[in-house]
Amino acid sequence: MSAQNGTGTGATAAPGAAGARGRLQRLGEWCARHFIVVIVAWLVALGALHALQGAFGGTYSDDFSLPGTQSNNGAEVLGRHDPAAGGIGAQVVLHDGQKSLSGFQSQIDQTVGSLQKLPHVLSAANPLPASSSSPPTGALSSDGKTGYITVRFGANPTSFGTSYLHGVDSAVAPLRKAGVEVEYGGPLGELARPKAADLTSEAIGFAVAVVVLLIGFGSVIAAGVPLVTALISVVVGLSCLALLAAAFTFASVSPTLATMIGLGVGIDYALFLITRHRQQLIDGADPVTAAGRAVATSGRAVLVSGCTVVVALAGLYVSQIGFIGKLGVASAVTVVTAVIGAITLVPALLGLAGRRIDRYRVRTTVAEGGAVPAAGQAVEGAGQGDGWHRYAQRVERRPWWFLVAGVVIAGVLAIPLFSIRLGHIGDGADPSSFTDRRAYDLIATGFGPGANGPLTLVVDQSKVPSGDRSALADSLKKALTGVPGAASVSSLAPTSDGQVLTGTAVSRTSPQDAGTSTLFKDLKNTVLPGAVAGTAATTYVTGTTAAQEDFLDIIAARLPLIIAVVVAVAFVIILVVFRGPLVALKAAVLNLLSIAASYGVVVAVFQWGWGGPSLGVHGTVPIESYVPMMMFAIVFGLSMDYEVFLLSRVHEAWVRTRDSRGSVAHGLEITARVISCAALIMVSVFAAFILSDSIVVKMLGLGLAVSVLIDATVVRLLLVPAVMTLLGTGAWWTPRWLDRVLPHVDTEGRQSGG
Repeated sequence: MSAQNGTGTGATAAPGAAGARGRLQRLGEWCARHFIVVIVAWLVALGALHALQGAFGGTYSDDFSLPGTQSNNGAEVLGRHDPAAGGIGAQVVLHDGQKSLSGFQSQIDQTVGSLQKLPHVLSAANPLPASSSSPPTGALSSDGKTGYITVRFGANPTSFGTSYLHGVDSAVAPLRKAGVEVEYGGPLGELARPKAADLTSEAIGFAVAVVVLLIGFGSVIAAGVPLVTALISVVVGLSCLALLAAAFTFASVSPTLATMIGLGVGIDYALFLITRHRQQLIDGADPVTAAGRAVATSGRAVLVSGCTVVVALAGLYVSQIGFIGKLGVASAVTVVTAVIGAITLVPALLGLAGRRIDRYRVRTTVAEGGAVPAAGQAVEGAGQGDGWHRYAQRVERRPWWFLVAGVVIAGVLAIPLFSIRLGHIGDGADPSSFTDRRAYDLIATGFGPGANGPLTLVVDQSKVPSGDRSALADSLKKALTGVPGAASVSSLAPTSDGQVLTGTAVSRTSPQDAGTSTLFKDLKNTVLPGAVAGTAATTYVTGTTAAQEDFLDIIAARLPLIIAVVVAVAFVIILVVFRGPLVALKAAVLNLLSIAASYGVVVAVFQWGWGGPSLGVHGTVPIESYVPMMMFAIVFGLSMDYEVFLLSRVHEAWVRTRDSRGSVAHGLEITARVISCAALIMVSVFAAFILSDSIVVKMLGLGLAVSVLIDATVVRLLLVPAVMTLLGTGAWWTPRWLDRVLPHVDTEGRQSGG
């Protein structure tokens, strides 16, 4: 069909699309016919990769290093002039409820000496003064019952592996034997956290998926195929990720995130293929042919959807932050294995099942329903006994009502988004069973909440003439006196070579509080630069908290760019696939609306505290800086699954009938049951991860679950049919010049045999 007829896609696919369709059908038929070979190959790959993971797999650690930022530059300056004060700091917190720690002088001295001998340790600072006449170190509380040893490492301790803790435990053993409570804070505490296996979450998600699939399919075998395929695909993907982790640094949350996404899309993709396969069997095709046609049709939609998800995740590299980009890579690994599993392992299992796929029934089995109408046949009466078709007809009669209802619901849910505060979730939000949480509480009680996130002040005076340095020190002392929001600011002391001045500022509020962010920005942008104005000195605010604040600033600045890039790429993909600018624009706008609504729910629960305690969150917390970015890329990609699946069937009916309203009803009729089933499974998988001990995982689990729920209900059931009805034939209109330059992609994979 030419552009003159108002569409960019005709009834006959382009030769390239037909060739690709034929290859996919042959692939599906081959896998179904040689199911033993395919299944054995997957099992061998599963075992081999798992063995390689055990032998060569890497570990996961959180590396927030940001080359070029002022906090990173300040750490490098301090490290060059005073190596013992550089590196990455962690705390070994000591507490005795009965007497002062000075009564454990010998044990503390022994512990400090042992810590200094451990690999990677640059220095370990004794909290007790060297003698009664020595000035206090600042690491001992006013009552003397709480103190902390600051240990500085040459690299992030989270990358050392849990075996490193044996040496730390041995070093502090004398204190524990004496009855002193010893807890680990900072990155050392992160290393000591219980390993997040999230097996409970995965088991719950799988259990719910089993129930939903049994209800949706009515057959034990048909319900089992998506679960088996998703499980094998995810395990293979996680093994590949572990091997990649041996060469690259991935965040500790990476395997959990990859599991969440892999299970969700793996079950969805298999579900789409099995639904089409069963309809082919009902229509009289043999199992091998049915499997081939399923791969050639729904399998093509799976490929398009999978590519969209991967492209959206790859868009995270626009942030130019390796930590964020690698989270996208980790998620994309299991998406790729899920796609491969869907187009190879699923048809193999269907070939193994043959016509026995519905033998073990728990209820009347169902398939897609609503056969595709023939060319020129109206679809007004197709499937009128189906509730979904009747619902679509109601939307046709009053599209504005449904459009306004959908926008109002999404708009109300999105209201909290306007008060979002990005930040870093501190150790104080962790369960009390974690040593870093106990260390946090001890320091907050003994020294104030701000002591958990001190800001290190660095002034490079190497280019300042020696005669002017005294005046510079006086100016700094005056500027740092009575700084608003600071509980204390230590005097700046020179390093051993005299080239750098360094000190510590402690906030009145906790590291994750907005007051600490304000203090950091005041010191970095106003107080320190103002004190050295007119000199050649350079100032920095560094340390873990400062690095997190710089990270937050970068995220906030680049999030709009990531959103723009991902939306633009998704727009182009939908435009190429369906050849309708208005359809592509509709998909982008509606997806933005559903994501905004899910952001609002996350803000209300975690930042406002609405229901947070019931999820195991202690108090209110800011939204972890990179969560909105991750949610956007993941949700935007996942939402395209349902978008492509629904629009493929609507477009298929439109190409054959040219009945725009009836095509919407037909598409909704045959996909609503499958989309609802798939969405419920994905929501269950994501929601199960709310049980995780990690606040970030809880946040992502809730956000992704709500996003999918909104997308599958408000967007797919209200907004999409309403907008498509209002657009009418204009939905598929393509300008003639654009039709000539767009490649032809056939998601429906139409064929003579199907």
